[in-house]
Amino acid sequence: MVPALEVADIFRRHGEAFRQARAGHLGGIERRVMGAITACRTAVLGGHVEQCDDCGATRIAYNSCRNRHCPKCQGLARAQWLADRQAELLPVPYFHVVFTLPAPAGEIAFQNKSIVYAISAPRPRHSPPSRPIPGISAPNSV
Repeated sequence: MVPALEVADIFRRHGEAFRQARAGHLGGIERRVMGAITACRTAVLGGHVEQCDDCGATRIAYNSCRNRHCPKCQGLARAQWLADRQAELLPVPYFHVVFTLPAPAGEIAFQNKSIVYAISAPRPRHSPPSRPIPGISAPNSV
């Protein structure tokens, strides 16, 4: 099923105004990605004619950009990646916790992620830490 509106359609309609409005903040990589997505599967990238051996029906198939950010080109890879991750899930309920640190603590946490994660998400008593963290004692270890 083809979506009614694609990212490329938005880029075609509003991309130039977006680029002009953010001229000083939009880098070359972002511009190239936008260009690749806009050109993907259009005559800009060329194409080829496919013909059915049985009925002789023909159709033009345009080449894809193969850009890793393109939703058309990476749709199958994205679906496969998601299926692989879902296969790794255990049959238990999951939940996601998000919390915000005050700005001074956030600056420290940014430089010491593993220590902050160990402190903020302690392991259960029956599960010792997988590796010792320097300067942190493990009060919950067995």
